[in-house]
Amino acid sequence: MDRLSSMAVFIEAADRGSFAAAGNALQMSAQMVGKHILFLEERLGTSLLNRTTRRQSLTEAGRVYYQHSKKLLEDAEQADSLIDAMHAEPSGLLRINAPVTFGASRMTALITRYLQQYPKVQVELTLNDRYVDLIEDGYEAVIRLGELDDSSLIARQLQPYQCLICATPGYLAEHGTPQIPQDLQQHECLGFTHWARPNCGGEWEFVHQGRTEQVSVGGRLKISDSKAMLEAALQGFGILLAAEVLVQEALSQGRLVALLPDYSIPARPMHIVFRPDRHLSPKLRSFVDYVVAELGLHPESNSAAAISR
Repeated sequence: MDRLSSMAVFIEAADRGSFAAAGNALQMSAQMVGKHILFLEERLGTSLLNRTTRRQSLTEAGRVYYQHSKKLLEDAEQADSLIDAMHAEPSGLLRINAPVTFGASRMTALITRYLQQYPKVQVELTLNDRYVDLIEDGYEAVIRLGELDDSSLIARQLQPYQCLICATPGYLAEHGTPQIPQDLQQHECLGFTHWARPNCGGEWEFVHQGRTEQVSVGGRLKISDSKAMLEAALQGFGILLAAEVLVQEALSQGRLVALLPDYSIPARPMHIVFRPDRHLSPKLRSFVDYVVAELGLHPESNSAAAISR
């Protein structure tokens, strides 16, 4: 007899209280139920059920075996479902959220390639720089920047998000070029009104020769949109700390100049975040795998981690 099949019969008999009731549920005779139970008992060398003409109950060994058998069968069923999901064709609507700059510069092109590969999937991509609650706001996956707190969600680590500090040649000619981070306190530093972490807000963080230092900066202009901040910097109004992908073109054109070359800005961690459902839908599983394949670190860095909602 198959051991897993006999376990399933044993669980049914324990739940329903008799061989006859278990046989009716499983569409087999009470005698066949008894044979499955006997097969397990002989294999284990112990009784699993105390049986009389009127009632049955689990033995001490039976109670332990019942609990572990039920868990084992649930895991086996889950494994079968996961394989079925892997072979199912992804389809349906995916609601995704990402920060504005990263979403516009990297995610849009990635999603169009993903949709070409999976023609039955539709994607609704929302771009904003506010902190969204994945569950309450109805998203299936979120690209999140910064350190993550503990929670019930799952995260896959992506390549870090790199920032640069820069200003226009005109601004530097008028106000001088900062030589060390502390010099920034004498300059107009453009601020982001909804930055998720303080490093790019009222305090800017730098690394020099292995040492980290934070500098409090200030300015008269704070903006809630990265592209608008870039425009303000291009107008020569102040010094900008922004994502490398946002300022690359202006730097290559000479419209902006990178500052403090002997100092680096710590890269911000980035993750794709999703719910820890036992059975991920094919569309979500395929999307997460696609994002990690294009934007993730090497495989050993992509282990799942619980994070904040």
